[in-house]
Amino acid sequence: MNHSLLIALVILAPLVGFLINGLRYKKHSANVAGGIATAAVAISFFASIALVVDLISMPADSRSISAVFFEWMAMDKLRVNAGFVVDQISAVMILIITGVGTLIHLFSISYMAHDKGVAKYFAYLNLFIFNMLLLVLGDSLLVMFVGWEGVGLCSYLLIGFWFTDKKKAAAGMKAFITNRIGDAAFLLGMFILFVTFGTLNFYELNALAPTVPEATWLGAVTLGTLLLFVGATGKSAQIPLYVWLPDAMAGPTPVSALIHAATMVTAGVYMIVRLSPLFIAAPNTMMVIAIIGALTAVLAATIGMTQFDIKKVLAYSTVSQLGYMFLAVGVGAFGAAMFHLMTHAFFKALMFLGSGSVIHAMHEEQDIRKMGGLRKYMPITHFTFLMGWLAIIGMPPFAGFFSKDEILAYAFASSPILWAAGVLGAVLTAFYMTRLMALTFWGKSRVPKDVHPHESPALMTIPLIILAVLSVIGGWIGVPHVIGDLLGHIPNVWAEWLAPRLAVLPGLEMPDATTEWILIATSVGLAAISAITAYRFYVKTPETPEKIAASLGPVYRTVDNKYYVDEFYFGFIINPLINLSRNIWYYIDVNFIDKITYLAGDLARGMGGFVRTLQTGNMQQYAMYIGIGIVVALSFVIMR
Repeated sequence: MNHSLLIALVILAPLVGFLINGLRYKKHSANVAGGIATAAVAISFFASIALVVDLISMPADSRSISAVFFEWMAMDKLRVNAGFVVDQISAVMILIITGVGTLIHLFSISYMAHDKGVAKYFAYLNLFIFNMLLLVLGDSLLVMFVGWEGVGLCSYLLIGFWFTDKKKAAAGMKAFITNRIGDAAFLLGMFILFVTFGTLNFYELNALAPTVPEATWLGAVTLGTLLLFVGATGKSAQIPLYVWLPDAMAGPTPVSALIHAATMVTAGVYMIVRLSPLFIAAPNTMMVIAIIGALTAVLAATIGMTQFDIKKVLAYSTVSQLGYMFLAVGVGAFGAAMFHLMTHAFFKALMFLGSGSVIHAMHEEQDIRKMGGLRKYMPITHFTFLMGWLAIIGMPPFAGFFSKDEILAYAFASSPILWAAGVLGAVLTAFYMTRLMALTFWGKSRVPKDVHPHESPALMTIPLIILAVLSVIGGWIGVPHVIGDLLGHIPNVWAEWLAPRLAVLPGLEMPDATTEWILIATSVGLAAISAITAYRFYVKTPETPEKIAASLGPVYRTVDNKYYVDEFYFGFIINPLINLSRNIWYYIDVNFIDKITYLAGDLARGMGGFVRTLQTGNMQQYAMYIGIGIVVALSFVIMR
């Protein structure tokens, strides 16, 4: 089939689904609305497969399928086409977005069956997929920015989907505003790059990237890439703009799976990988990205250890795992970042949908302190969640093991301090994810007597099973060479696939085989010890965690309150801005501008009134005025 037609099909099928369900937004049939929406994304998925098959048949160095549908913008030097490109990087993204997206749509049919706004919900989901596909397929920063803004809008609509609840509406607003801060920086970054290079096309920008790294902080490339990264911190929830993501749990659980796993939060990582030659030319930016990524991975993991809302635990784990991806791009391991992006999409979508299955069975209960022992009531959900747990804590041979250890190996090659931060994050992740498993599925049941948990229907368990399989086998396409050689020369297909499109940071190489084995044994061993410790704490001796929390006192309360970051933002930024805005409104708008406006109006009205008194229509008065005027004029002439 014609490539332009296939690309159009990939992008437009979800848009058609959005329009159909949008027009019938008052309908209540989940099967019809969900069927339309799921079919739309599935069509996009199959079109994506057709494109990737054709891509594979091309020579490795020229794998690129592009389509330009029309000239979008032509102003002076700025020429932007509605152009799209499928290459090794975007091919991975469209398969993840449409493949995992289809499973999430399928899951939603049962999960949202009783919601009155189900047609509107599926319309929003389709619109989200459409915008994400625009974001990853656009051949320029400007086309990407259209999708970038589109997913921001859709996240606002979906997180605040149940907007009659003020807290949920506020969560949607928080996501929207926080992302706008990052988006403003993204725009500035685009301006700087356009002024510097005269283009916003990805391939042209990468081709024009300086070959000599820019050493200063105020160079155009450094400033431009730093501002793009600030945009990424908003969309991909990194320090300091991560605060919206945990609150995004206010939306329906499949929405969380879509945002956290397959779409929006990965946009920042994708953007940096797409522009890897440009970012490599700005080593200061790379250093900032690596440090922010490592700090975010550890900070979010510590908060995850104290949360009791099943979705909040997963939300902080998403922030933490995204930190690993930014750590990878920061040290120049772009392929490892994309690898973890893919495996994370599998196991995080699985765990979010699994939490949805649990919440569904527990009659909307999300507090894991009121669960326990669900394994016997929900065997499929438990088993699939178990696969996701093993993947996220990095146990071999599950998907997360391969991608996370590749990141840690490159981090060690760049800086042992960054590697230590990454290992600490892995240890903490193993602890709080085991805690989540233990409190939800294992140990004694704490389920209230009036709740009768049960396994979810097939439309919900089938996506779980498929994602569980992917969480087990998904990492085998990127087997590290030291393991591949040991198992009979298994090729690293992932690295070979992406290599032609990624820049290589000079001097960055994987450690030697002995060192790599030591690194693997250290991270896996420490994670396993951490997981076993958590199991003993929360299953064998459940009174221990409370004792430890009590002994830690203010330290525990600080972490439990998320380091008071939200309070800091409200106390030192948001509320002062509100007060400043209120004062500006009162003293400048009300007491100055308004008063001047009223004074000018009164003056004009008074003058008009005076003139009006002269326009009486009385001919005798007019004759008198004329006479007075003649007398005054003659007097003036005579006296002069």
